[in-house]
Amino acid sequence: MFQAYGLYGHIQANRIRSLLLLAGFVALLHVLLFSLLLIWSAFYGGTFEEIVEGAARQFWRSWPVAMIAALVWFVIAYFAHQTLISMATGASAVSRSEAPKLYNALENLCISRGLPMPALQIIEQPALNAYAAGLREGRYVVAVTRGLIDTLQEDELEAVLAHELTHIRNRDTQLMVIAVIFAGIFAFFGDLVIRGWDFPYGWAPRSRREGPWGSSSETSSGWGGSNRDDRRSGGGSGGAILAIVIAIAIILISWGISTLIRFALSRSREFLADAGSAELTKNPDALIRALRKIETNAKLEVPSRMEAFFIENPVASRVSGLFSTHPSIDDRVAALTRYAGAIRA
Repeated sequence: MFQAYGLYGHIQANRIRSLLLLAGFVALLHVLLFSLLLIWSAFYGGTFEEIVEGAARQFWRSWPVAMIAALVWFVIAYFAHQTLISMATGASAVSRSEAPKLYNALENLCISRGLPMPALQIIEQPALNAYAAGLREGRYVVAVTRGLIDTLQEDELEAVLAHELTHIRNRDTQLMVIAVIFAGIFAFFGDLVIRGWDFPYGWAPRSRREGPWGSSSETSSGWGGSNRDDRRSGGGSGGAILAIVIAIAIILISWGISTLIRFALSRSREFLADAGSAELTKNPDALIRALRKIETNAKLEVPSRMEAFFIENPVASRVSGLFSTHPSIDDRVAALTRYAGAIRA
């Protein structure tokens, strides 16, 4: 799917994949909402068909409000994220006088593409790694570790800076924050479902005998207008149990799929940033040499949830396929060799 021909085709194919993955997040949000409403409807009793119909009616009434609530959650997390990244990594800003070669290399790359200069930061750790962050112009940051500066040659360091600058050019710094927040919404409700499971009795928001707003006597009327106790006496409890089990399964599956989408989006953007580095520097071999050195010592002392934002995630490199935040170094080298004309593999 999306067969790429040459560097430009490789870039375009990855952009299309990213758009489709983001569309998948939006679709999953609607699935999550319906699943939650299905659980809610089940606590009012009735047959399985009545419960599904009630959830469907409520879905069309409530999805605008739910999307607004998700947007508020998103905005708060979006603007808090960059601060959390800086605090977690311990990166500190440096000036031209403090790191002239590094600063000049980044500035020259920006000038070559007419881009504003992001802030330059250094992480005082011996590991070899780097990341880009920022949500808007004037707030963009490129950070590299002390180990990277001390180990890489000038052209290799330039290739890494070009990789991170490409993340900014492609708006990946915003895109990956969006992906993390989306996945966080599914993780929140998935965790809520797991914690709410009262083995062996099933799932209930407060207790087995209480409805969503209190005791059964307080919530005897369902959305369809029938009495919940009457429905139970009519044998509707089996339909409620089935609806809850199906809804919980859908929520947990959506949680897993959202995580896989986030990983796939991250892998796609790393390929794009590698291609962008080759395009900026016209030296894909330098990036390959840099990646080979980075893979030997990429582990940073940062929270595990932050590792996906770096040029290399050593944990991901040991996990293949769908469950990796980064492509393997071998796959990245192969892509550079195939699409960017690198000769050193």
